[in-house]
Amino acid sequence: MTSAQRLAGRESAKRGIARLKGFQGDPNFVLSLARGLKVIETFEGHADGQSVADAARRTGFSRAAVRRLLMTLELLGYAESSGRVYRLKTRVLKLGFSYLSSGSLPTIAQPILENVTEAVHESSSLSVLEGDEIVYLARSSAKRVMSVGLSVGSRLPAYCTSMGRVLLAALPEQELSARIDWTEVKALTPKTVTDKALLKDILHKVRTEGFALADEELELGLRSLAVPVRTRQNRVVAAMNVGVHAVRVSSEELIERFLPILRENAQMFAHLLS
Repeated sequence: MTSAQRLAGRESAKRGIARLKGFQGDPNFVLSLARGLKVIETFEGHADGQSVADAARRTGFSRAAVRRLLMTLELLGYAESSGRVYRLKTRVLKLGFSYLSSGSLPTIAQPILENVTEAVHESSSLSVLEGDEIVYLARSSAKRVMSVGLSVGSRLPAYCTSMGRVLLAALPEQELSARIDWTEVKALTPKTVTDKALLKDILHKVRTEGFALADEELELGLRSLAVPVRTRQNRVVAAMNVGVHAVRVSSEELIERFLPILRENAQMFAHLLS
């Protein structure tokens, strides 16, 4: 870190402390909560974790205060420590999921999903990753009966679904590898990929190609194609798919005819999400 970067970090920490002090006269302000959130924010851009000293420098708080905050986060399951280094755990994603499921993203998604359904005459859905599952946030159903009953709030395994694979592929490599290692992989159909090494290879291909195809791995007769949903900053926040009956639409047709439509509609999110 250069001297200029250290100086900028100290100035940012001073401004952060000043903002916190400015609220202390408000009887509704909870200083300990504000400090805990500030510590969580310091992990941004530090994939390898940080020490108590690092977090103290970035927040401007004392080391003793930061140590207590990090230990509290660890006890609550939001962080973990390895020696002197602390890292955030995936439980922190629940905080972001609370926002995503609060209405903003589903509201934006609904007309886009309906546009996809109108274009391809098949069901289209939007989901986010939570733990080792995907959670459906929005859905536009075609007037056909699928044996998998899906609705907003439905959860499915990430490893064998097209949207799950898109979301897993968007994770940093270290997190992706760890996530697959602790995920319980079961054969839901004879076609489900259960070999974890092969699954990682598939996810690397998804990352490269920018889409995922799940061919009867969740349920026989169900084929699905998914693409990532990105913000203006190119951050993947969700996945969007089209699900079809395997006897009606081939894998080749999904990629040749449906993929361009999915990608075109997914790009609409970038203009609407900051």
